[in-house]
Amino acid sequence: MSSDQPRNIPLPAMLAKESKPNLSHSQVTEVIRRLYGLNASVIRPLPSYDDQNFYVESSEGGEYVLKVMNSTDSQNVTLMELQTHAMNFLHRNGLPAQTALPTLTGELMSLEEFVCGFGKQKYLVRLLTYLHGTTIAKITPSPQILYEVGKMAATLDTILLQMDHPNISCLQREGFIWSLSSIPLLNQYLYVMDGNPAHKIVKAVLEQYETQVVPKLSLFRKCINHGDLNDHNLLMEPDGPTKYKMSGILDFGDMSSGYFIFELAISIMYMMIENPDPINVGGPVLAGWESVFRLNEAERDCLYLLVLGRFCQSLVLARYTVTQQPENEEYLMTTAKTGLLHLCRLWKLGKEEVERIWFNRAAQFRQ
Repeated sequence: MSSDQPRNIPLPAMLAKESKPNLSHSQVTEVIRRLYGLNASVIRPLPSYDDQNFYVESSEGGEYVLKVMNSTDSQNVTLMELQTHAMNFLHRNGLPAQTALPTLTGELMSLEEFVCGFGKQKYLVRLLTYLHGTTIAKITPSPQILYEVGKMAATLDTILLQMDHPNISCLQREGFIWSLSSIPLLNQYLYVMDGNPAHKIVKAVLEQYETQVVPKLSLFRKCINHGDLNDHNLLMEPDGPTKYKMSGILDFGDMSSGYFIFELAISIMYMMIENPDPINVGGPVLAGWESVFRLNEAERDCLYLLVLGRFCQSLVLARYTVTQQPENEEYLMTTAKTGLLHLCRLWKLGKEEVERIWFNRAAQFRQ
């Protein structure tokens, strides 16, 4: 047994299998009618990592997403309220975020008790607006789309800086495993990489994060991060014959206090996943980002390692979660399998060469 086996794993680091809801269609029909007074004519499951999502079409004519939070996160009502508030705030400020519909009693969420496989548990339920568009995962992103992603990500974080809420401090999610601040916590899960050829690379990235990123954290500009701007959480619509525009920003479940550079690194990493030319993704995303928010020297110097750090998070945490939810392996490993190849290639190219490619390409966009 590896000495890297986890010890003192922080909460909410990982969610137990029993935490994920498993509502039936009849339960969805009942809760929508009871809470919102709507009759569901179409119910279709949507993918989700920890929660349960449904596309809902009502006989009254509306389209919605019913989001049922896992039982662990459902205990943190304050955080869920703040996420819902942030979505509404962004929508009011012109970004295409979903908004929550009030229940018949005027609440934006409701804590409901269901029996759905693991005994009686309580789950927070929200009915969100349904946004039309195609996920970037289903499009071959042009440099123009990648530029728009970077621009939108920087705009989002800039707008969230203006948001006020009495419980905003709850976004200081200490030990939140998906924050890039939590890269060192991956050491507790490294045993799942035993026998994997990328084990040494992951370990080296974690070591370099400690020596090269941690000392510069105080130089990064702070903000609130969406934290999960992946190719399945961004929707695009055609804007003329050859261009696209952003039509939807989904899933605020990983929102937390962080740094502007974290959002950029996460965006670049996810835009690389399905791109046929992944190494050249960073330039257009960076150019779009810096059209709104220019990086300082420390942030630019750490971008490469932070992108690698996100690949490591995706790979290690996906492999760990598969040990808890083997029946969801195909979904859980979607990003990690391709990400492994990109991680190895980025590492082989090295920091200097990758930065040269990204920064030169970004400069071309500004000319």
